Amino acid sequence: MSAAQKLLPEPLKAEILDATLRDGSYAVDFQLEEKFVSELLSRLDGTPIRRIEIGHGIGYEAERAGIKACNISLDRWCEIARSEVKKSSWGMFAQPEFSRLTTLEDLVGQGMSFVRIGVEAERVGEHLDYIERATEICGEVYLNLMKTSATPADDLLPLLDGVTTGIAGLYVVDSYGSMLPDDVRRYVSTVKDSFPVIGFHGHDNLGLANVNSIAAIEAGATIVDGCLNGIGRGSGNAETESLAGIISRGEGDRFDYKELARLAEFCRTGMQVIPEDRNLHVLGGVIGIHSGYFPLIRELSAEIGVDVAHLMQTASDIAAQSVGKDDIRAAARQLAA
Repeated sequence: MSAAQKLLPEPLKAEILDATLRDGSYAVDFQLEEKFVSELLSRLDGTPIRRIEIGHGIGYEAERAGIKACNISLDRWCEIARSEVKKSSWGMFAQPEFSRLTTLEDLVGQGMSFVRIGVEAERVGEHLDYIERATEICGEVYLNLMKTSATPADDLLPLLDGVTTGIAGLYVVDSYGSMLPDDVRRYVSTVKDSFPVIGFHGHDNLGLANVNSIAAIEAGATIVDGCLNGIGRGSGNAETESLAGIISRGEGDRFDYKELARLAEFCRTGMQVIPEDRNLHVLGGVIGIHSGYFPLIRELSAEIGVDVAHLMQTASDIAAQSVGKDDIRAAARQLAA
């Protein structure tokens, strides 16, 4: 028996969603060449991958929150997707703070099949109406629990009380890249009996995104996210081609890992990825701080003359739950004093 067969004793009947053209947009500052996008979509559509996420990494209409806009407009994204995607379904990411439901209606009218709504677990109750209205507009709505690990697993279900039964599924999201496989299994097991589909979205700060995705499947998740060559926000994501290859070792090649490997190389050479600070990403994974706060951490640590690790750990000690900007600033004041 091979090592892979020992690792995967049972067939992993799960799907892979490719988010290269959404989460991967972080890595290029949301600027993507249309020719590259068209070719990648066309070639992905030729593989057995059946869900492809596109658009702005933070969510459609992110510019309404003061975030740099993607160079490709929403209408143009839809035009390209309609032209190149014939077999698979395509969707986008949304956040209630800036992604309007009227725009969702327009996107669905232009052929979009699914939307994933990103909300922190503690704030789900504030957006129940938004989520329900989204399900009335789009037939496939997923609720992505951003920064899932900031909430103890035992506290999750009460926070999700009232979520419409119309959602297609719930995602456990390792936003910090800090989860270990046992953590993933615990979170997935906690929610899997309460929602029709459970997904997992892993980041690779500690090099565990792939193995965590497999742990999620073993615990009952039926969709896992990947990005080709792992290109995504911060340290990147689970690798679509590697997940396909791992699954093929246990149950046959369901996703054409060979073509996905070629596409991973196409992305490696075709995307001008902005270098990331590996030090901060490892610290963020261990301490549990979102990479969106790294610029502020660098700025304040330089200003007060302390090591970034010291500032991050102090902010984590101060935070009641997930570390936010106020915690980082409070930590800086404390250390400066």
